[in-house]
Parts: sequence; C-alpha cells; structure tokens
Amino acid sequence: MNNIIISNKAKRFLGYFFCSLFLLGCTSNFEDYNRNPGQPTDEEIMVGYYKLGAFFPQMLNYAYPAQENTYQMGENLVGDPYGRYMAVANDGFPGDYSAFNPPLNWINSPFNDVFEKVYGGWAQIKTMTEGEGQLFAWAEIIRITAMQRLTDMYGPLPYSEIESGNLAVGYDTQEEVYKQMFDDLDKAIDVLTSFVEENPDYSAMANFDQVYQSDFRKWVIYANSLKLRMALRIVYADPVLAKQKAEEAVKHPMGVMTANEHNALNQFPQNPIWTVCEAWSDSRAAADIIAYMVGYNDPRLSSYFTRNKLESGGEYLGLRVGITIPPATITDNYSYPAFSRADATIWMMASEAAFNRAEGALRGWDMGGSAQEWYETGIRLSFEQWMAGGYDAYIADDTSTLGALTDPDPDLAAPAVSSITIKWSETDDFETKLERLITQKWIALFPLGQEAWSEQRRTGYPHFFPVLKNAGDDP
Repeated sequence: MNNIIISNKAKRFLGYFFCSLFLLGCTSNFEDYNRNPGQPTDEEIMVGYYKLGAFFPQMLNYAYPAQENTYQMGENLVGDPYGRYMAVANDGFPGDYSAFNPPLNWINSPFNDVFEKVYGGWAQIKTMTEGEGQLFAWAEIIRITAMQRLTDMYGPLPYSEIESGNLAVGYDTQEEVYKQMFDDLDKAIDVLTSFVEENPDYSAMANFDQVYQSDFRKWVIYANSLKLRMALRIVYADPVLAKQKAEEAVKHPMGVMTANEHNALNQFPQNPIWTVCEAWSDSRAAADIIAYMVGYNDPRLSSYFTRNKLESGGEYLGLRVGITIPPATITDNYSYPAFSRADATIWMMASEAAFNRAEGALRGWDMGGSAQEWYETGIRLSFEQWMAGGYDAYIADDTSTLGALTDPDPDLAAPAVSSITIKWSETDDFETKLERLITQKWIALFPLGQEAWSEQRRTGYPHFFPVLKNAGDDP
C-alpha cells in the first residue's frame, strides 16, 4: 500500500512539473494523474454499459415479437385468429392455420425464438451482473414478459432450472412456472423500486431501451401491471394467491398503469402488423371483432380497421375464422388493421390495467375503486389512446348489442352469439357483469391477440362465432 501511495505522489509531482513546462499539452491529462487507480473512468463505465446494454434490444424485440417474421410466427398466426382479431387470408401457408392445424415444425417457432434470443441475452446479463443490481432486475422483467406469453401458449415449460439457455432440464408445471415468475418479479420490482428512489434521474440505458428510454420508474409501473395481469390469469386455479398478488400490485408505492403515458410501446423500425397485413396481405380483420364493434357503433372502429374494398364500399367487413380461405381476389376486399409502417409495437396498455382492477373489484378485492369505476376508466383510457370521441354516449348505451356476422358469401354469415350491452348495471348477476367487462376489455386489448385468446379461454368471454372448419385436434 505504501508503494502505491508513493507512486501516486510521484506521478502527481511529475505531472505538476511537466504541466508547468508544457501547460497546453498536459492539461488534458490532468484528471488521469489525480484519479484513484482502482476507480473506473467514465469512458470505462460507458464501455461496460455498451457491452451490457447491447443485449437488451434483442430481448425487448423478442419478449413480444417485433420483427415481422417472428411476429407472424409468434403472434399473428397463433393469437390473432384464436383471439379473433385477425383471420388468415393466405392459403399458401403449410398446413392449415385458418382451420387450427399448423405444421408441427412451425408450432415450435415461438418457443425457439424466446429461448434463443431472450434467454441468450438474459444469460449474458446475469453473468456480467452476477445476478444483481438494477440492470439484472430489468432483464428479469423482460424475461418474465416473454415467459408469461409463452407459458400461456404452451403450458408447462423449463423455467426454474434453466441456466444459460440450456433446455436439457426438467419442465415445470404451469402452476410452478407462475409461482416462480411471481417470486422473480417481486424481487425485480423491489430492486428496481429502491434504485429509482435513490436515482430518480437515471438515464444511462436510454440508448438500449426503445420501450421506456431508461425511465425505470415506468418499468416498475409496467412490472406491477404485469403482476396484476398474471394474478387474474390464475384466479380460477388459485384465488387466494391471485388476490394477494393483485392487491400487492395496485398498493405498491408506484402502482400500476393509470394513464396512457405508461403504455409499453416498442418503437421498432417497421410495424409488423402493417407488414403482415398490408404489405404481404397475409391477414385481414376477423369477423368477430368487426361484428362487435359495428353492433356497438364503436367510435374506435376507424382507428382499428380500414373499410372494405367492395364496390358498395363504406362498410367494415371481417373475414370469418375457421373456414376454407377464399382466393386472394376475394380476401383483398376485406378490412385490414389500420396500422401504419411507423406505428410502435404495443406490449401493454393502461386500459388493460383498469379492466383488471375492475375484475378484481368485481371479485371483492381491494382495487382502490369499484368495478364500475374501473370498467368505465378502462373504456375511457382506450378511447383516449385511439383519440376517439363519443365516450360519454358509449358508456351510457344500454341497447346496442353484438351485430350479426355479415358476408358477401351467405354461407359465411351467422346470427349474433351474444346480447350483452355496454352500460354497467349493478343489478346484473356476476356472470353478466363479467361478460360485459371482458367483452369491453377484449375490444380494448386489440391488437394483442395472444392476450385476447388467453382471456377468452380463461373466462369464456366474449362469445365467438363458431368455426365452420376445424382441422386440428382440439374440439
């Protein structure tokens, strides 16, 4: 230690001496002579950030698929038709996606993408951070985002024993996956909350965060909202744990999403929905969501979808899911999602958090408001997000219902499958309230097809038009 001290003193002395002789040439190195040799320079810190930060964009782009091919395989051909947001309009795919019978090798694509791209980056970050600190906590939130989608898609997955992306481990049950995700998410929220409280202006990772631009307070709010989503997802399997986790999420000091400024949006260079639907013409609007929104005279309809291209024109036309796909000369006439090439990819919206609080309140949980209050807040937030007018008239509408499925081909038409209205009524029974709530949540969740499908499987709502052709193994 003494030798180090003497050496530093000698360096400083020589530095002063040469500076007195060569002032202009020496001043720029002055800090190098006077810094603690064990402390990294700003340049060294930034090099470390860049090495570590480079893994985050990849994780973000695959946690919810942003690249067009990955999106098509992991969301558009899976959640979108199953969740009745979009219908497959291209009959040239292998297998029969429209009739729920994709080829087996394509079914593995979402799984492989997550474990290669998300876990690949996560493993490197874990090694470089030794599994500690705010950056590992951030990586954990992204990993859980990916795994929540994946387990809802596949069921049991390798989770608790995975290290460095090694899949040669046992699979956890879905119950075990969810419980472990809750534990990991709670730890990440705690770490990031403490960090934000101590470093409110932190922005060092802005170049690597295309979702929140290194605003870690918003990442905590997002993580709490994800926790709330997960709590509702297990409500029928473990209602006690669901209530506990939901109340923890909304009572956290930073809480869950309450405004559209909290929305999680990935500003990827090219919106994959635009690519798949408009540039490639592989998908069109599903008949189910068109029929519901037309029946409700929904002001968001023009923000969601284009009008059809038939000579009669002026109307919205959805393609029925679960049919033999007509030729392109027919499907080209149907409406498609009205996304532009530059629109961000959506991860999660504040409206969803409000609807989740509404369901929690409906179940008797402490959500900081009544079911009706949060239900109407969810609709309002969605209207604001899509810049739609007519909110007051919409929530007061107690007569409009789902419209019938109309189609130029009479064989594809179908009568309405629900009579649920929009206006909240406290006198209705639980199931009627739940159908109303989930139906409006489903409309607001667009375009998150995987979430729409998971919610419909969980609750049975909204009611979908029956399929005419099912080439898969499921009933």
